Amino acid sequence: MMSLPFNADQFLRIFAQYNQAVWPMQLVLNGAALACAALLFCAQPWASRTIALLLAGLWLWMAVAYHYTFFALINPAAWWFGVLFLLAAAAFDWFGVIEDKLRFRASRDPWKLTGAMLIVFAVAIYPLISYVLGRRYPAAPTFGLPCPTTIFTIGALLFAEPPLPRIVFLVPIVWCAIGLLAALWLGLLEDLSLLVAGLVGLAAIFNLHGRPGKLVWHSNTPHSVRP
Repeated sequence: MMSLPFNADQFLRIFAQYNQAVWPMQLVLNGAALACAALLFCAQPWASRTIALLLAGLWLWMAVAYHYTFFALINPAAWWFGVLFLLAAAAFDWFGVIEDKLRFRASRDPWKLTGAMLIVFAVAIYPLISYVLGRRYPAAPTFGLPCPTTIFTIGALLFAEPPLPRIVFLVPIVWCAIGLLAALWLGLLEDLSLLVAGLVGLAAIFNLHGRPGKLVWHSNTPHSVRP
């Protein structure tokens, strides 16, 4: 039977080491989340690129500041996880900032309302559940660590207008699966929410806004063109 090279206590100690070492970056990371959420409601042409840039920064931070610097101390697979997170950062930078293929817009569309719920969950409800379950700072998952940030990212992507490159969903969904397995092994119940986020992300890939085919793996078609 497959097992992890660390236990729950060791895992939470890594959180404590990380939180103590990076303080007060938690404030900056939460500020980035709030800025992303606010910009979803901004109609300015630069807002979408800024959201993509902030998402790229979050995934770059998780790769370097968490996986490579701390998680690798107890899990050799963290080096590969870091590669995945760097690829996610590169995808947001390339498709969202350079090619401008991620256009975010708020509306009352059911997918975007679902995205709003995921964002609120990641920023406010996830840490509350963690606290109720007995996680106490610094040995608690803060925003900027993989699980809450992955849920937040999927929520933000649900605000993107079709057509958009589906590849930006790939690493967040993969991490939902990895994090869910770790949650089951370690008994971290708050991370079971990754199952919901991952399923929502998969559903969005195949039927965003209830209109199949509006997402593309990569397209040079302008956003104003509809099939």
